[in-house]
Amino acid sequence: MSFEQDIQQEDFQNEYQKALLNMLFTNYYMVDKMNGVFKKHDITRQQYNVMRILRGQLPGHASINLIKDRMLDKMSDASRIVERLRVKGFVTREFCEKDKRSVEVRITQTGLAVLDKMQTEVNAFEDILHNLTEDETHTLNHLLDKVRGSDKVKQTSTKQTLEAETSSR
Repeated sequence: MSFEQDIQQEDFQNEYQKALLNMLFTNYYMVDKMNGVFKKHDITRQQYNVMRILRGQLPGHASINLIKDRMLDKMSDASRIVERLRVKGFVTREFCEKDKRSVEVRITQTGLAVLDKMQTEVNAFEDILHNLTEDETHTLNHLLDKVRGSDKVKQTSTKQTLEAETSSR
């Protein structure tokens, strides 16, 4: 089924509007699929993301700031997510010996077991993309990187313009 059929709309202002809406629609489609899997395991996408980050830190730990920096959903409250995971027994929190303001977060064996139990279902998320060839997937990744890079290009050119104006004063 095409995007136009999915949302029952054929006319768009332009291809940019259509692409933007198509990316948002596809994001919600994928998030809905993921939410179904995570709900069965009594965790949220954000909690899964934190646990995945912590698994990657093994045998070490992660600070709340490191978790925030690596999270996919930048609007999430990492401290609150970590606390919910701690209550479930999936992570531990310990104050750092050197810096009492810092917290060291580690995934527990129980948390690792949950991730292992979910792994087959999580791997299946990639199946959504198997309608694409590997070359098409590479192109998609490049284009998505390019879309996100557009803000950086604008910020850099704005910053350069402001610096030029300031230095000419």
